[in-house]
Parts: sequence; structure tokens; C-alpha cells
Amino acid sequence: MFPALRDEVASALEAALAARELPTDDLGIEEPPDDVESVLASSVAFRLAGEMGAAPPQVAAELADEIEPVDLTYVDRVETQGPYVNFLPSREYYAETLDAACESTYGRHPDREESVVVEHTSANPTGPVHVGRARNPIIGDAVATVLDYAGYDVERHYYVNDAGRQIAVFTWAYETFDEEDLGEPEREKADYDLVRYYREGNAYLEDASEDEATAAEAEIESIMQGLEAGDDATYERVSEVVDQVLGGMRETLSRLPVAFDEFVKESRFMRDGSTDDVVTRLQALDEAFYEDDAWQLDLTEFGMEKPFVFLRADGTSLYTTRDVAHHEWKFDRFDRAVTVIGEDHELTFEELRRTLELLGHDTDQLEQLFYSWVNLPGGEGMSTRAGTGIDLDDLLDEAISRARDEVEDRLDDRIRDDDIDDEDVERIARQVGIGAVRYDIVAKQPTKAITFEWDRALDFEAQSAPYVQYVHARCCGILEEAGTDPTDDLIELTDAVDSSVLDTRAERDLLETIARFPHVIEEAADDLEPHRVATYTREFAETFNTFYRECPVLADDVDDDVRTTRLALVGASKHTIANALDVVGVDAPRSM
Repeated sequence: MFPALRDEVASALEAALAARELPTDDLGIEEPPDDVESVLASSVAFRLAGEMGAAPPQVAAELADEIEPVDLTYVDRVETQGPYVNFLPSREYYAETLDAACESTYGRHPDREESVVVEHTSANPTGPVHVGRARNPIIGDAVATVLDYAGYDVERHYYVNDAGRQIAVFTWAYETFDEEDLGEPEREKADYDLVRYYREGNAYLEDASEDEATAAEAEIESIMQGLEAGDDATYERVSEVVDQVLGGMRETLSRLPVAFDEFVKESRFMRDGSTDDVVTRLQALDEAFYEDDAWQLDLTEFGMEKPFVFLRADGTSLYTTRDVAHHEWKFDRFDRAVTVIGEDHELTFEELRRTLELLGHDTDQLEQLFYSWVNLPGGEGMSTRAGTGIDLDDLLDEAISRARDEVEDRLDDRIRDDDIDDEDVERIARQVGIGAVRYDIVAKQPTKAITFEWDRALDFEAQSAPYVQYVHARCCGILEEAGTDPTDDLIELTDAVDSSVLDTRAERDLLETIARFPHVIEEAADDLEPHRVATYTREFAETFNTFYRECPVLADDVDDDVRTTRLALVGASKHTIANALDVVGVDAPRSM
């Protein structure tokens, strides 16, 4: 209902300004300060004070006089507070919000009939996923989900880098070294098993004699050339390594959980001839030149001093050349192409964008979301090649362990309930622990580097995942006590509801916060900023907890009409917070 209210407020202000022959280009609509009891306000009086020759409070009062709430559906009355014109919602606004939010799909927008591909994670399949890269699948999955909620037809893609030198080295090492040459794997998982070959191969190349290095490099070069030529035998050799490592990485990502609709291999654009086609078209451009044994593209017209090398002297293409073919493939299939990627790739993506423009593409449909790194206290390194750093599996294990300890402590404090057994404890620990990791990462603006801190992430009392998850569990507990299944659509709760009995500030604040959820989804999707939804969940949790403290739902002395309406409000809260947590990728536990 919030978007409908906003549209109605905008129309009312435009009419009021037009009646006084004033410009309507900037209405100054905003959410008011906390001490103002309205849903929307307008600061347009500041802009018009000079033109009308009056102080802003007087301008605000004159504009408010022009607006007749009787003509509006969702506005009950218009008031002024200093220079602000404040719009207070009507009973219809509250009633329709309550009805809408009691449906399990609340927050989801209608189908826009627009397709979006979200490419994210795409870590090189050379070893386990590390903490430093953990932000990519977590943010990428949240971006894809918020776009899905906003009504887009979304596909999630993982672009598998299976064609570069790293993979050629990996394949050579896997075929060269024996099990007895390697140390013990850190885990019984394919990515941990095979990464030993990659590390051994790199160590060998660093210490090898000139003859040994020459022989090894010849093998590595032959693999790269075989891939470039689309040789099936070479592709099968590489795939044996890549697919095993990727399988282990997928196991780790499934713990978050993060899933993909398609794994798109880089080599497909070499095997199907599309990379060769890109090279041919690039060579024909006026900006193309051959220098220093390589084909290059002059990008100075875009303010880029360094030319883009797109073909080596030996005839092998580069990653970005293949990515041009990849993005042309995307453009043929989707209306928008979003890539979530580390900030160290900004220059590469600028080269990609400008190259696509030179090839005649409209790159407005191409969007990138760059993120900074996740650090742990102490600043551990994150190099797969060197075999150092903290793996994402380690982080998730530690999160579950710490969450389990916290859950056990809380159960001990209140004496374990017979309804909570060891299986429940393990479930809650997994939901809370992994939820804490995801929430703490997605809640920050992607461009800001963050340090993951356990005490903050797992604090049940602070603004963290457990704090928000507990609100959902509390809603479920109230509904269950009232004999209602919280997993169902709860629209039947509104059949006998009279929203006019919600006359406390805590009740109205909660319903108004619920009403804003679809608007938060829309804004987060428009700007590719899922952290806005995380911020909303914290605000929601605080608002609900105030309602819970001040407005008993099932107490014996509560009037029947009030009880019924407050129970519907709890049901609406349950669906709202469950869906908001779903957007940021955090489980909503039924009990905690």
C-alpha cells in the first residue's frame, strides 16, 4: 500500500501546486522524522518560500489548505508541522495493508515481463572457496533474489573460468604428479583433494631447473592451444579437473545455501567459434592495431590510456576477449545482464564495456556491482596458490559451532523444554550460525571493506541475524498458541478484523512499517542494493519488539476484537519478516 499512498500524495501535491500556478517538478516527498506521526511528508515549502514571499511554515499551511482528504483513499488528514506538510494514513490504508501482508507472497511484485541474468561468484575452479571471496555468492544471491521479488524473470549464472593459464597449469599438474607426491587433504572433499596438485605444480615451476621448466611450459602451452583450437580431447582433459573441483565448490556454496540455474563454461565460447568471430570483428575496427606481438584496441577516446590486448602473438585469446563473446550471448537472451564481482576487476569491466560499445552494442543493459573484501580479525591472507587463508567451509563450521554453544547456553538458562531435542538444537544452530554469516555480510554496503566479527554477528540482543530471526520465531509462537499454523496463508485472520481498533502508536507504527516492505524491495532492486532490505529487517525487529512489549495479544484481559486484530497483525508481521529474511538469504526459524 505504501507505493499507492505515495502516488496519491504526489497527485494531491501536484494539484495543490497547480492550483496556485506553482512548479510541480520537485515535490519534496520523504519519510518524516521519528517524532512526526505521519507516513509521508513534503518539504516542498522550503523550495517555494522565496517564490511565494512567505516563510516555509506559512507556505506549508497554505498548501495543506488546498488539499481535501475527503477526495483521497489512503490519506485520512493533512497536517503541518513547521515547514512540513504531513500526510496521515486512513483506515483503508491500514485495512488493505493488513489484508495484503497476511498472504505468504507479501512483498512480491507482479511480473514485469523483463528478464535479468545475474552472474556471480565465478571463482576460479582451482581450489576451495575462501573467506575473502565469500562476499560474492552472498551478495550475488541477495541481488538475484531481490530482483526476483521485484517481479523480474531472473536466472542465476556461474561463469566457469576453465580456459586460462591457471587451469592449464592445474591440468598439467593433475596429470603429472602422483598421490604420494602430495600432502594430506584438509578435508575429504574433491576441491580440497585436487587443490594439492595445483599447489604442487606451482611449487615445482618455481623451483624447477631451466630444462624442467621448459618441458613443463611446453605441456602447459599445448593445453592452452588445444583449448583455443576447440580440441575435444583437450577439453575432456581439462574438464576432468574442473568438474571435480567445481563439484566440491558447489557443495560448499550449497551450505549457504546458494544455487545456480546454469554453469556457463568459458571454453564454450572458444569451442563454438564465437571468440574467433569477436577477434575478427575487433581486428576490423579502426581502433585496432598490432604492436608488441599482440593485437590491441585503442581506448583513449574513453579516457583509458592503456590499450586493451585481445589476441596474443601465438593466437591465443585473453579472458576479456572471451568475455565479450560471453556477454554478446547474454545480450541475445536477456533484457539485462548484471555481474557481481570484486573491485579488483573494475578496469577489466571498463575494457569490456567499451569494447562492446565499439562493436555496436547498447551497454545500458550491462550492469556491474563491485564489492570490496571480507577480512577476519588479524588480516589473514587469501591466496589459493600459496595454500594460505581461511576457507569458507572453516568459517561456516565455526559459525555453526559458536551458534550451537549460544543456543545450548540459552537452553540451560531456562531449563531445556521437552519440545526441543538435540535435532532441534542442531537445526537452530545451523540456521542461526549460517544466517549470521550471510546477514552480517549482506547488511553492509558492498563497496565498503568489512571485517567479520563473531561477537557482533551472533549477538542475540543486538542488530544481527539472530535478533531478527527471533522476531520470526516469536510471531510463530504467538500464532501457534492461538491455534493457527504459521506456515499457511493467514488471510483468514483478517475476515473479522476491524483495523480501527489499532489505536496505539505501537500498533500503527508496526503496520506502517509492514506497509513499506514492497517499496523497500522496489528501491533495493532498482539500485542493486540488497543491504537496504537488511536495514529494513533491523528497523522492523525494533518496531515489532515495541509492539510485543506494549500490546499483549493473547492475554485474558484483551478485548476480543482487539485480540483478533492484533493476531492478524502478528500474522502479517510473520510473513513480512520471513520474506525480508528470504531476500537477504537468511533462514526464518519457527522456534529458537
